[in-house]
Amino acid sequence: MKVVLVEDEIAASEHLTFLLNSINPDIKILRVLDSVKSAIEYFSTSQEAELIFMDIHLADGISFEIFERVQIETPIIFTTAYDQYAIKAFKVNSIDYLLKPIDEDELFGAVQKFKNKPNEEGALNNQIHGMLQLLQSKTKSYKTTYLIHHRDELIPVKTEGIAYFYIDTGVVKAVTTENKTYIVDKKLEDIEEELNPEIFNRVNRQFIIHKNAIENIKQYFNGKLIVNINPVSKERIVVSKAKATSFKKWIDL
Repeated sequence: MKVVLVEDEIAASEHLTFLLNSINPDIKILRVLDSVKSAIEYFSTSQEAELIFMDIHLADGISFEIFERVQIETPIIFTTAYDQYAIKAFKVNSIDYLLKPIDEDELFGAVQKFKNKPNEEGALNNQIHGMLQLLQSKTKSYKTTYLIHHRDELIPVKTEGIAYFYIDTGVVKAVTTENKTYIVDKKLEDIEEELNPEIFNRVNRQFIIHKNAIENIKQYFNGKLIVNINPVSKERIVVSKAKATSFKKWIDL
């Protein structure tokens, strides 16, 4: 099988190449393209690939921009580190994706899926068009206020004034920019779905933080990051090596 990778992170492309060769030594990597521009140039002249792995966020833009310039009929498996809204779009449009860090078993399943069910002519571009409409739509609404029980009161707390959410011995709490702490009667996973991903980030299993609450980021061992926030958290906030790159991209948006 002839494969093209569209990935701007060297470590990620090398890891994916290793996994592909592990599940099938006959897979041949034709090219590794690291930008929207290089992908447009390549696919404008070559459709030799039988399968494409494409990262969503590239150094010079979003990979969906490629389809506005060139028509690609080759089956594509998208890879993403964090874009929950994009994942919902994939599900609606029946486009396959892999969440980073890529799991070998999930990769094997995705490859088998495309081997057993070839892409129908014209279907991919129709799906991409539908996905672009979803991603570019401004109809997506996010939660702006949490009505929180506090003693014998119900207090409306604006999300813009929340510095971070975290789990404390199984209880979800919200800490405001004024350093007030409230218990939120919801799961952290549900809160993550309700918040604007451009503003809030689920940095690990325990914390969701507001971008404006970040004071600084420090390098930690094995490629991990330490995030210091204001108000100060009692718990150390660690970003894993697998999520470090996407987290830094989120900060830089």
